[in-house]
Amino acid sequence: MGCPSPESAVNLAERTDPSRLPLPRATTTMRAVAADAGDARRGSLDAVLACRHAGTRKVRLNYELVGPAAAPVVFVAGGISAHRHVAANALDAAPGWAEGLLDAGRTLDPAKMRILAIDYVGADGSLDVPIDTADQADAVALLLDALGIEVLAAWVGYSYGALVGLQMAVRHPRRLRKLVAVSGVHRPHPYAAAWRALQRKAVALGRLQCADEQGLSLARQFAMLSYRTPEEFAERFDAVPEICNGQVRVAAEDYLDAAGAKFVARVSPTAWLRLSESIDLHRIDPAQVGVPVSVIAVEGDRLVPMADAVELLEGLGARGRLRVLRSPYGHDAFLKETDRIDALLAGELSGAATHSASPVSTPVSTLVCTGVSA
Repeated sequence: MGCPSPESAVNLAERTDPSRLPLPRATTTMRAVAADAGDARRGSLDAVLACRHAGTRKVRLNYELVGPAAAPVVFVAGGISAHRHVAANALDAAPGWAEGLLDAGRTLDPAKMRILAIDYVGADGSLDVPIDTADQADAVALLLDALGIEVLAAWVGYSYGALVGLQMAVRHPRRLRKLVAVSGVHRPHPYAAAWRALQRKAVALGRLQCADEQGLSLARQFAMLSYRTPEEFAERFDAVPEICNGQVRVAAEDYLDAAGAKFVARVSPTAWLRLSESIDLHRIDPAQVGVPVSVIAVEGDRLVPMADAVELLEGLGARGRLRVLRSPYGHDAFLKETDRIDALLAGELSGAATHSASPVSTPVSTLVCTGVSA
């Protein structure tokens, strides 16, 4: 029995300047909250979203909101495989995708901040069309309306989450006071885009062979090489290759196989493909960013080079501030360097817990640091 034929492609709309696109006009319906336990709340929003490349689409926005009702709201957004469950809470004791960053006493401690996160539009694999970071930002604006949240005290975005945060700062600047953009800038680097294109080809090849999971697993393994650094691999996997069943196997293969298997167990190929494409569709003009931005760059990040972070900073002008983190974990430093990232967030979000509800208009002066340690 052969593989099913792929769905017909959706015609792409003509590319336009994001700043000229209309704000979202959509109908929304709040669904019954699936769970509510003290300061932890989880629910969903049904909406009709005007997408940049795919026309009007029905979407469902799943969210999790944790923290005291009177506390300032901080939106936390991760990479394309992140989701609404950032850390364990009263509703869900399972570890989240950024577990340590929300521990008691941390900058993002839910006892003093209200942490909001979502499943990205398309994360369930049901939207098989081009998805723009502008679509994600417009969807978040709809969710804020539905939840009655006028202004976010801050947006903390890592990787793809930083890209969506930049779109929020362009399209909906009155909805947030400050953006912390970690390992994410105004445009994709061509080298990083080429990495992702090869990963998508691996998934496409798997589909041709009726082996979707194997293709996605291989794509994830390719991705791990771009997330981490040669220095880390030299330290962890400097061992003589083994011969197994007549074939040579290098030391890193067990690690890569495990990463691939873990990924395919929770992510659909369609969702991953469309969100991977979304990274490469991302473009904003830094001069149009309407809020103060703290750019956190990681030295050795192969996907977001330091030069691109500096270019973003220069485009932001007086609203930009650059912090630099040295880490052997490269693009994954946000997930691995919990103490050091928390120390950076403490400096960048100082006062966020006491801000009034009015939008911030004071520019942030430019500061370039050559290194940060906890």
